[in-house]
Amino acid sequence: MSSLSTHVLDVERGTPAVGVRVSLFRGQDRLAESHTGDNGRIADMGGGGLEPGAYRLVFDVGDYLTDQGRPAPFLQRVLVEFRVEADQAHYHVPLLMTPYACTTYRGA
Repeated sequence: MSSLSTHVLDVERGTPAVGVRVSLFRGQDRLAESHTGDNGRIADMGGGGLEPGAYRLVFDVGDYLTDQGRPAPFLQRVLVEFRVEADQAHYHVPLLMTPYACTTYRGA
């Protein structure tokens, strides 16, 4: 089984994005929900036991922005769909975001 972590960076401010709600889905089933910590990270999003298959992370960036008293003029939620393969021990999915743009990749 594979583990999953994530890291959200607020590129506009140049800081970790603290308090972003992140949900993990497989199909329509929500497997986990957590918030990023003081370093913008969630170390074990899937409880350390992801079977091979398709998953989706949902980052609630609009709520994060409005919780800080900032406008959320464009992005509300960012969805990242990815596959977990049987021979991979760990997946790290960082999100770099601003109110208008985002990017993600498979990290280490």
